[in-house]
Amino acid sequence: MRQAERLAGLGGALLAGALLCADAAAQPAAPDLGKLLATGGVSQLEGAGGGGITPWALITGYGSRDSYGANAHYTAVRSQDYGLDAYGVAVGLADRVELSLARQQFRGSLAPLAQLRIQQDIVGVKLRLAGDAVYDQDRWLPQIAVGAMYKRNRGVGGLGALGVGNVRQLGAKDDRGVDYYVAATKILFEYSLLLNGTLRATKANQMGILGFGGDRGDNYQAMAEVSAAYLINRKLAAGVEYRRKPHNLGVDREKAYYDVFLAYFPNKHVSVTAAYAVLGDITVFNPQRQHGWYLSLQTGF
Repeated sequence: MRQAERLAGLGGALLAGALLCADAAAQPAAPDLGKLLATGGVSQLEGAGGGGITPWALITGYGSRDSYGANAHYTAVRSQDYGLDAYGVAVGLADRVELSLARQQFRGSLAPLAQLRIQQDIVGVKLRLAGDAVYDQDRWLPQIAVGAMYKRNRGVGGLGALGVGNVRQLGAKDDRGVDYYVAATKILFEYSLLLNGTLRATKANQMGILGFGGDRGDNYQAMAEVSAAYLINRKLAAGVEYRRKPHNLGVDREKAYYDVFLAYFPNKHVSVTAAYAVLGDITVFNPQRQHGWYLSLQTGF
């Protein structure tokens, strides 16, 4: 309980610090689109700026440190037995603070979970602490940011015949929780390369879609996430991502996520990301390795 209270206090302090930084920033009349193309990243599945499955230290949008930027996104993931749709909005303030809202809608497509429906809401905050991934080319210090994601599961639909309407009835300890992370991102323009490492403290099962904690464990665990992207040209990037996840539920054979992706940035208002993702086993009811396609559209400034 004390650990949970300390972590909750840390999240509150992080949010308060981010809002103070945002309030201290000048209020420009219009966004300046001052950042280089693609340097805001794309929208990650939980709404943060970064790759497809992991947040980066980059602040979303194209607003410079004297301005702001914002975007909206929609992402679809399809595997053999499941589908996930995610959509949301995010804003970057003074290239220092990022605030995001996202909703995930998860569903089954094959028996015995063909009617399964789960929704989750996510509120995110990110604060850049040090470094500049673009302008610090003569230094090895990466851009470093800390962030938090508050997640609230909205319940389980389609399993009424089994008497299941909440993730706690599947073995989760809670239907809401907070992820905390620190991310470090380095862009090496000389090699057309972006490297990112993220360390996340989490109790979430399948990002929180199956709740938080469970019969196998209910403690925060540190999970590593890594990304690498190669800039083929100004508008096109290819890369890989890997994300470790805890295994808290007996009914969920949770495994790491990983993907290979291609992101296209025709201009500073639109980006399209396509990927092939491997999601591992998701439940014992459809016990096979899940894999399939990922497509995301982002629009903003």
